[in-house]
Amino acid sequence: SCSTILKTLHFITSPLSEEEGNFSLAYIITIHKELEMFVRLLRAIYMPQNIYCIHIDEKSPRGYKTAVQNIVNCFENVFISSKREHVVYAGFSRLQADINCMRDLVNSKVQWNYVINLCGQDYPLKTNKEIIEYIKTKWNGKNITPGIVQPLHVKHRTEVSYREFVHSGVPYVYPAKVRKAQPPHNLTIYFGSAYYILSKAFVEFTLSDARAKALLEWSRDTYSPDEHYWVTLNRLPG
Repeated sequence: SCSTILKTLHFITSPLSEEEGNFSLAYIITIHKELEMFVRLLRAIYMPQNIYCIHIDEKSPRGYKTAVQNIVNCFENVFISSKREHVVYAGFSRLQADINCMRDLVNSKVQWNYVINLCGQDYPLKTNKEIIEYIKTKWNGKNITPGIVQPLHVKHRTEVSYREFVHSGVPYVYPAKVRKAQPPHNLTIYFGSAYYILSKAFVEFTLSDARAKALLEWSRDTYSPDEHYWVTLNRLPG
């Protein structure tokens, strides 16, 4: 039962400080296996003033999905993404999963300040308060999505078209013999991490701006687009 989960796992049920209560974080967690690890992660980062979007890989076992849903049902501020993807490693579906959650989060009633994305095998090294203090003091309205101009050794990721294939039931991406067009709007492609801390204003920008939409469409047949999409948009003037 939910009361048993909250009590035995010692979930935090009220903000631990006024500062934390006035600064809500949103989390996107993409998972596909290891239920116990997911519960440990959620317990470690859970705060009642935050909001959590859980994306379950559509090809995960039914029993796993049901178990996650049962846990999520115990919390008003935790929910399953309204649109789920069959996630393929290094494929566009991994980026789309985050965007699906972002659309849900911007339409939520919680007035969150920043969004952090995680996978099911992550675990925090800092407390909620330490994360907030780091964001407010060092970044203060900026996004944490570091990167550099796309290095030569990874240019193939965006210069040729990649397609999804399935071998022995395992999906993967592989380059096709098709050269891609140049990036839209003369964008310079930057390369960085698929993981980020983004302001709500930036998330709203990425979901609505014409350049962001064009880059997203152009990225559909690139390799691991989540490693260039966010950092490229973050380098746009303004």
